Amino acid sequence: MAQEQQIRKGNTIVNNYGRVNNLTSHERFRVSFCTDLDKSVLVNNFEKRGWSQVGSDDDWNFYWACVQSCRGIFSVDSGYRMNDNQMINHFPNHYELSRKDLLVKNIKRYRKDLERDGNGLAEKAGSNWSNTASTRYLHLDFVPITFVLPADYNMFVEEYRKNPQSTWIMKPCGKSQGAGIFLINKLSKLKRWSREAKNAFHPQIAKESYVISRYIDNPLLIGGKKFDLRLYVLVTSFRPLKAYLFKQGFCRFCTVKYDTSVTELDNMYVHLTNVSVQKHGTEYNSLHGGKWSVQNLALYLEGTHGKEVTDRLFGAISWLIVHSLKAVAPVMANDRHCFECYGYDIIIDNNLKPWLVEVNASPSLTSTTVTDRILKYKLIDNILSVVLPPDGVPDVRWNKIPSQDALGNFELLLDEEIAAQEDNSNTHHSKNARSLGNRWK
Repeated sequence: MAQEQQIRKGNTIVNNYGRVNNLTSHERFRVSFCTDLDKSVLVNNFEKRGWSQVGSDDDWNFYWACVQSCRGIFSVDSGYRMNDNQMINHFPNHYELSRKDLLVKNIKRYRKDLERDGNGLAEKAGSNWSNTASTRYLHLDFVPITFVLPADYNMFVEEYRKNPQSTWIMKPCGKSQGAGIFLINKLSKLKRWSREAKNAFHPQIAKESYVISRYIDNPLLIGGKKFDLRLYVLVTSFRPLKAYLFKQGFCRFCTVKYDTSVTELDNMYVHLTNVSVQKHGTEYNSLHGGKWSVQNLALYLEGTHGKEVTDRLFGAISWLIVHSLKAVAPVMANDRHCFECYGYDIIIDNNLKPWLVEVNASPSLTSTTVTDRILKYKLIDNILSVVLPPDGVPDVRWNKIPSQDALGNFELLLDEEIAAQEDNSNTHHSKNARSLGNRWK
């Protein structure tokens, strides 16, 4: 292991991961932090760096906030202005990616913009296009056909009638952890729900919209059970886009074997992988928490489908993530004080095609197993090493290009600043150049 570089800042000595060495208290630069979440994986990481905890009303350098606090800080009414030595863990309008209806809206706009510009990514499928969860786009079909209700109700009905045997999944736009989700395979069920739910589709009264998506009814099964992937994606800037993928994601399994019969349509233990749902099932195992590491998934797929197919799948997952970020980048408020760790939920179908289910702005930091706690502690540790300058003190004037050592278990997905530098210096002519710019085109 390479020896850690020592850096002196005033009377403070820190290593290149921003962790304070064992100095006396008066020698330390006291970075102050506050957090709304009483999670040991957060507080222990902050204290390990020699930081001191303060309240949100005090002077702080680093704030790990819930989304409500973040919105309060960035609201026009608050009048709060951050200084150069302050950082916060959300972008002002992070919800452009994490609200289900806005995600769909932004991806649809992204497709149309690329199509208008004549970009090959927006190529449409031919006449042999099959009526499945896919859109008519050849490349940008990583989100199932989705409509926002009640606004798109008539368009949904038109699509539904093309294939009345299809199954759809209904989700409230502003909720998480599986709350309010149900499946339908008959239009009458949706109409009945609308009548029974108080003012569900009354445009003047309804406070919450819903998305309804074509259900991925051919998921890849392992041991007969459905699962999805939870991957962590760190964004340190949207313009230029700088994004990193945490290599230690995990699979979340259902506790009951998958069954598409009508009798199991309402059984969420069959269909929803959320731990918040599955942990209430009688088959839930608290030792492993129904989770499997991404590394184990890769080994399983290499054994059953081969390494080339497996590599292609994980390449497609990275491609999906990058283009979902590109879709929202133009509308994001790219505040230099901000970074964001998004939780991506991805389902793989039995054709080994990945589908983006949703993106979480506040992925759970609750540990359900020992392995879970270790993973999430390392996640926070690595996030801090990437978003902070080498001396470990928040500074928005830093160019946000971390060293390779500081990445830890993160891998670079895309850094448009580095890509632009490569293009300017013509390094794409070099045999050893990393073509970060062209990789995702």
